[in-house]
Amino acid sequence: MTVAEHNPGRGRVTLADVAARAGVSKALASMVIREVPGPSAASREAVLRAAAEMGYRPDPTAQLLRKHRSRLIGVLFDPGDPFHADLLEALYPAAERSGYEVVLGARVATRSESRAVDGLIASRCEALLLIGTEAPAAQLRTMGERLPVTVVCRRGDRAGVDAVRAADEAGAEAAVELLLGLGHRRIRLVDGGRHPGATERRRGYRNAMRRHRLTVDVVPGDHTEESGVLAARALLRDRGGVTAVLAGNDRCAVGVLDTLRRAGVDVPGEMSVVGYDDSRLARMTHVNLTTVAQDPLELARLAVDSVVGRLDGKSAHPPRELLIDPHLVVRGTTGPPPESSTGG
Repeated sequence: MTVAEHNPGRGRVTLADVAARAGVSKALASMVIREVPGPSAASREAVLRAAAEMGYRPDPTAQLLRKHRSRLIGVLFDPGDPFHADLLEALYPAAERSGYEVVLGARVATRSESRAVDGLIASRCEALLLIGTEAPAAQLRTMGERLPVTVVCRRGDRAGVDAVRAADEAGAEAAVELLLGLGHRRIRLVDGGRHPGATERRRGYRNAMRRHRLTVDVVPGDHTEESGVLAARALLRDRGGVTAVLAGNDRCAVGVLDTLRRAGVDVPGEMSVVGYDDSRLARMTHVNLTTVAQDPLELARLAVDSVVGRLDGKSAHPPRELLIDPHLVVRGTTGPPPESSTGG
């Protein structure tokens, strides 16, 4: 979005020229010129003064074109996932800083992901951020040919679109190393199935266990509380020496935790439990879950920058994947194994 006036003395005066003189970013200068809320009074005054001094006037043709832009970013999310809620809180200010608004499309049992995406496109969204999408690579590639698409918390390398995610393999390895450091040797993983991130977390768990020559113990599951409940019930029937559980995400971990506690199992005295995401669910006082944290603020910033860069013509590079480093958050659901436990 370049708006400028021809100046015979020095050529075109661009918005970038105005931003440079005012000492602000081009995006902020654009917000001031377009009278978008957000910039401080000092920044607004500096941009307007620079524009006046340089004789800058918005190009009427560019203004007309701009009116046909919606400046809307569509976001697909799962309203039942607490980590998606954390991401949404971070996405709104990230989008507003770039002069865009967010439109939400919920993926629920009664509304498929494809219908939610169709609704976002029908709402004139110029780009899509797909949080935890389970769409096949071919479908994502087709979407990406129509408009800028960035997948969040999922790999995008085979889909031909940008991706922003945490290094899940390293995160799962760190969780296993924490438990090993506490003395656990029989650690069970409740798998995330085909959910985004599950493959990398499973690989990280296996890598860490095999590195220490310990038994790999993976049980089927997914990223829901119900999955955790089923895994915990199976554990109660036959513990098999297991003293710690790594769940595919926080929702699953809470299902494990609640079922064990209702059965009278001391957590962490008899069994340690670790989740993944550090969602608002994990941070609740009565849950107090040890987990692997993803940074929703950084994920949101990178995701918005990714689509805005393509929309504003600043990014012409091939589709790329941006990784952030996860980190452990140790709370009250992990501790040493019972003294009577045996090695794996």
